[in-house]
Amino acid sequence: MRHTLTPLAVLASLTLMACSQDAPAPADDDAAGSLQESRSAEDPTPVEPAAEEAAGEETATASIDIEEWDVPWEGRPRDPYTLDGQTVWFVGQQNSYIGRLDVASGEMERIDLREGAGPHNLIVAPDGDVWYAGNRDAHIGRYDAETGEFEIIDTPADTARDPHTLVWDANGDIWFSSQQANSVGFLDVSERTVEILPVPTEGARPYGIKIAPDGTVWVALFGTHKLASIDPQTMGLTEHDLPREDSRPRRIGITSDGRIWYGDYNGGYLGVYDPQSDSATEWEMPSGENARPYALAVDGQDRIWFVETGVDPNWFVGFDPASENFFSVTAVPSGGGVVRHMQYLPQTGEIWFGSDMGTIGRAQVE
Repeated sequence: MRHTLTPLAVLASLTLMACSQDAPAPADDDAAGSLQESRSAEDPTPVEPAAEEAAGEETATASIDIEEWDVPWEGRPRDPYTLDGQTVWFVGQQNSYIGRLDVASGEMERIDLREGAGPHNLIVAPDGDVWYAGNRDAHIGRYDAETGEFEIIDTPADTARDPHTLVWDANGDIWFSSQQANSVGFLDVSERTVEILPVPTEGARPYGIKIAPDGTVWVALFGTHKLASIDPQTMGLTEHDLPREDSRPRRIGITSDGRIWYGDYNGGYLGVYDPQSDSATEWEMPSGENARPYALAVDGQDRIWFVETGVDPNWFVGFDPASENFFSVTAVPSGGGVVRHMQYLPQTGEIWFGSDMGTIGRAQVE
């Protein structure tokens, strides 16, 4: 275990934060494509946020406990997933491996994938099988943790060459985005069949993906100012415009009322889209246009948690929809670099994340 930040340490560190510093902007997380097309003309570099601006009298004063474990291998560890908070699986995107963290001992195991797999994301089935997105090799893989055996399910190279983010639906099947291929896919796990739905808008870059309580599939179209919804019964895909044309939703979360929450990576806003009224509301984030919100999750109280990756260190921020208040700001102990995706575990009230500083992290939010 490398980094631990307690609430008192957080407050002390925030007090010391001041001006901007020269540092490289957050890098894209995919093999192909640049984020420049979805950013403003001048992409601001990460800055050290001023605590008095983001944690003022009417905003965040609370903080949370965050712990991080060093991953002993290079390769951008990311997208952890756990069923119990004790065994945590994650991928090494750049060096094509699956990692396993034993939380009690802090020990880690590496399982190498086939060369060039470029895993972008993984999810774990109730039976313990690990499913990963072979982002650079047009496949979805299954790893049997008991036998050590792999199964490869190819995705169509012409329509789904880069499986990006996987998510379970209520039937135990998998929906996934393909950013560069501009499509959303469905994998019937029992039949091992794949169906691909192209996104009508060119260059839409389907990214974050979640399933609503009513079973509707929602996707952030990162290359546009739109969200997409899919009716799983008809497989019809509908695009939904957000208010500002320069907004770029990247990751999304869904509260129990069926509203879709998104972080506007381009403008630094937290937004919510209400499918019932076809309307959206947005709040400027603590770091404003420097925020570069990336990873986002919803906790058991329907509160929204996201990470501002445009500031150094990254900020782990909590927002309460009931009070419309950013009630918590905590610096990621390692600095974060870029925190790209997170999983909320309801049994423990934890959010798990990976960072570009080479760590797997746990935030105690409840």
